Amino acid sequence: MAKSSIVATGADPIPALPPIDLEAVLNALGKSILLVDGQGLIRYANAAAEQFFATGATVLTRLRLDQVTPFAHPLLAVVEQVRQGGISVFEYEVDFGSPKIGYRPVDMQVTPLADQSGLILVALQERAIAQRIDRQLTHRGAARSVTGMAAILAHEIKNPLSGIRGAAQLIEQGIAEGDRDLTRLICDETDRICSLVDRMEAFNERRPASRESVNIHQVLEHVKKIALNGFAKGIRFIESYDPSLPSVSGDRDQLIQVFLNLVKNAAEAVPAKGGEITLTTAYRHGVRMAVPGTRRRLRLPLEVTVRDNGEGVPPDLKPHLFEPFVTTKSTGTGLGLALVAKIVGDHGGMVECESEPRRTVFRVLLPVATE
Repeated sequence: MAKSSIVATGADPIPALPPIDLEAVLNALGKSILLVDGQGLIRYANAAAEQFFATGATVLTRLRLDQVTPFAHPLLAVVEQVRQGGISVFEYEVDFGSPKIGYRPVDMQVTPLADQSGLILVALQERAIAQRIDRQLTHRGAARSVTGMAAILAHEIKNPLSGIRGAAQLIEQGIAEGDRDLTRLICDETDRICSLVDRMEAFNERRPASRESVNIHQVLEHVKKIALNGFAKGIRFIESYDPSLPSVSGDRDQLIQVFLNLVKNAAEAVPAKGGEITLTTAYRHGVRMAVPGTRRRLRLPLEVTVRDNGEGVPPDLKPHLFEPFVTTKSTGTGLGLALVAKIVGDHGGMVECESEPRRTVFRVLLPVATE
């Protein structure tokens, strides 16, 4: 038998690497990447930049940087600073928004490319994902506090209220007709307090939410039908649905409650004339959220938004919008959005709000149903 001609060297031979597709690498990044030349023209935009600016790369590469940024935006000054100084510049938590893309806080990195004819690399990283996770933990903590409060109220308040109402009814039987308005007022107010406690008891539901495949479009159409035949008469609804969207994993009745609350809030916010509510669905690749206390990460690709053209949420209320007893309505209890946050959290999802005058968006992200 002939001996092998391969000589052992103590290490395995290193196979040749295939050519690297740099464009595929750039498109895989979550950051928005632009290459800008000396005249301010955009020469390249990756896939994340297309999504960020809501414009295709073919169109972006025919525009100047100042045509896709807000007027006198700091990014323009930073690019000029990098071009003249030849050094990289980082800026954190910079407001980046326009009517087309909405409000978006970003971290910016601007870097000169050596030996590339004056090209400047602009990288924009949205801060929204990290902030979303932080907000969801706050919302869930608020919901847990209401859960404990609901249990106390149910036991410690409803029973005495029943006694007060019964006593008022007994008194009513023995007094003159003219004085019965006071006893009826007592009954009405005790009924109102009981109704409030009943609403809070929804937070004390300890059973796990049932899981089944739910067609989210059927849920939205059911909610819209209820709204148009009740509290949203005369309001124009606009639908922009992704028909290829897979099913949601969740409880149909609870999801109806979520979007009914959101649509009702939108209907109360829109102007009396020209009020519009827009319902949209979309599939968002790469949206994931860490599960506290574990290494597991949930994929939340199903996005449902409820948008209205009302006056918007006051800035001082935005950070606390999903906390209990926080409301912009004079007669509201501030429990509707807290319940929304609880139900969405129970489904392993997340909810957030972006608001500015004439454009308030509630965005719900949910997991896909699994077989």
